[in-house]
Amino acid sequence: MTVNLEVADGVGTIRLDRPPMNALDIATQDRLRELAEEATRRDDVRAVVIWGGEKVFAAGADIKEMQVMDHAAMVVRSKALQDSFTAVARIPKPVVAAITGYALGGGCELALCADFRIAADNAKLGQPEILLGLIPGAGGTQRLARLVGPSKAKDLIFTGRQVKADEALTLGLVDRVVPAAEVHEQAHAWAARLAAGPALALRAAKESVDAGLETDIDTGLTIERNWFAGLFATEDRETGMRSFVEEGPGKAKFR
Repeated sequence: MTVNLEVADGVGTIRLDRPPMNALDIATQDRLRELAEEATRRDDVRAVVIWGGEKVFAAGADIKEMQVMDHAAMVVRSKALQDSFTAVARIPKPVVAAITGYALGGGCELALCADFRIAADNAKLGQPEILLGLIPGAGGTQRLARLVGPSKAKDLIFTGRQVKADEALTLGLVDRVVPAAEVHEQAHAWAARLAAGPALALRAAKESVDAGLETDIDTGLTIERNWFAGLFATEDRETGMRSFVEEGPGKAKFR
């Protein structure tokens, strides 16, 4: 398999495994969607890490595969391509991308689907599609602009240039830069910490932020209000408040 799902300590690791560069061909895209949907369904997966291995996250789409496709073929395929990445973005649990080496084109777009991005100090990110006479097609024009702002997104998309980890951090494209040998460990630790938290509240927080960004503030506040009130029907809310009153903050043990 070109993508695998491994679960430990409540953390599901979606591991890209298509050497040497984890090129995202059609089979890999479809498998990615399947495993994102599986991680969404499974109760033993409470947080997710996306990981390409020690050398590379993902260097982009399989250009040789795309080269032979005509307009009609891509009209059909482009929706499935976007759906694969959207399935990752819509996992209703905390998701962290552990980025080593190259995260270019589709690889960068995959990282954008995560809630948090930890990059190796040797990482390089970018959207080089313009150099092929194309634009990003797996969400890059939309998620990148929402993350770093339209001006910075246009700089990266218009030029196709690659940015090193330190510039990516400055741009807000990644959230933390660590030594390459520590990327997976730190990503897993971050995910494991959240996996021990209240699952429904985390889901509510993620959906409120993500859905709220796509609408006006009044609608966003309605989404937040409905989730906030709804959480008062959960066992986790009872556990958290009881623990706070009896033991102080930060000591609740959620199921």
